[in-house]
Amino acid sequence: MKLQKIAEQAKRYPAMVFNNVFHLIDCEFLREAYRQTCKSSAPGVDKVTAAQYAANLDENLRDLHERLRANRYVAPPVERVWIEKEDGKKRPIGKPCFEDKIVQRAVVMILEAIFEQDFYGFSHGFRKGHSQHQALHELREQCRTLNITWIVDADVSGFFDNLDWGHLREFIQQRVSDGGILRLLGKWLHAGVLESGALTYPDKGAPQGGVISPMVSNVFLHRVLDAWFVKDVHPRMQGRCFVTRFADDFIIGFELEADARRVMEVLPRRFARFRLTIHPEKTVLTAFKRPPSRNQSAGGKGTFDFLGFTHYWAKTRRGYWVIKRKTVGKRLRRFMKGIWTWCRENRHAPLQEQYQTLSLKLRGYYQYYGIRGNFKMLEVVFEQTERAWQYWLSRRSHKGHITWQKFVDAVHRKLPLPKPRIIHHI
Repeated sequence: MKLQKIAEQAKRYPAMVFNNVFHLIDCEFLREAYRQTCKSSAPGVDKVTAAQYAANLDENLRDLHERLRANRYVAPPVERVWIEKEDGKKRPIGKPCFEDKIVQRAVVMILEAIFEQDFYGFSHGFRKGHSQHQALHELREQCRTLNITWIVDADVSGFFDNLDWGHLREFIQQRVSDGGILRLLGKWLHAGVLESGALTYPDKGAPQGGVISPMVSNVFLHRVLDAWFVKDVHPRMQGRCFVTRFADDFIIGFELEADARRVMEVLPRRFARFRLTIHPEKTVLTAFKRPPSRNQSAGGKGTFDFLGFTHYWAKTRRGYWVIKRKTVGKRLRRFMKGIWTWCRENRHAPLQEQYQTLSLKLRGYYQYYGIRGNFKMLEVVFEQTERAWQYWLSRRSHKGHITWQKFVDAVHRKLPLPKPRIIHHI
């Protein structure tokens, strides 16, 4: 109820600065933050799991509240691990402590109530009521209805690692100047990173894996990109244009080539002003033109990738040109490679366990990539999963090779893997 009143005030008074919201974080507020905190993640540097914390929840929350009220709360460092990307490189993943995630969630709840009133509808990353599939739908509809012929596919180099603290604090204070909230944010930024036993203190970047990171990234990019585009860029364009953003991944579409080139030129300078770099090689301008008619060949054969899908022009069965989406090639290869590796490493596990895990993997894949027009890619994944399973089951022992027919008779009919299906009709 208190958050709802704050949200109403923030919406009614866009220039209002909130300087007295930290007091909202009491024991009941922390309990709600605990309820909203993911409890399946790995523990942080203190090795305390969610289950261990919940065993004495009331006392832990009271103690946490007392430390916050007395300004004795100490933000622990974030443990950093690295996972491989599809291009062979690695990216860092942070493992915050569970209690720290509760505090971060409490602060996010307050910041959301205020900043959600400022955010634009085309910002879809990590917001309630928004999703990747909404962003994909919006992107396609904007391209179709605005006669978009040019696409700026931008890439911000290491956004979360290079986010500038000074500008972030400035952007937060434009709406929230409460000392308690700002002190907590400062503690998280300066908490340090623990990697291979060594503790380091970066001077920029958002807390790795932190609950607070998506929120502050949206605040940052709202000021750097979204508001700038709406207030400064859009009014100066000769033709129609739009922007769609999910976290630091965004697409800008233009009706006219001259407009696209103007923005393409100024975009690096805009981000450099806030100490961010637009990657010069990964940021590209693509001709994405609607083919002239049903009988002529495509005028602009360019494609672009966004949120795991390649967007391209293709003909329908009736001969009309439409924008279609299919799984990005490297994403498809990465998933199939992962299935192959999993089947190899788990071929000696009980058959029922293998079946359940593979079914979960396939359903998860269909849940995201199962959009209209992408059925063929789903079929490829399904067929390759069956082949990988059969191949490694046939190598469980030296007694004999399991042929495909034996696999069908002994396994496939009794334990059928979930077949491809379209989940999202967007």
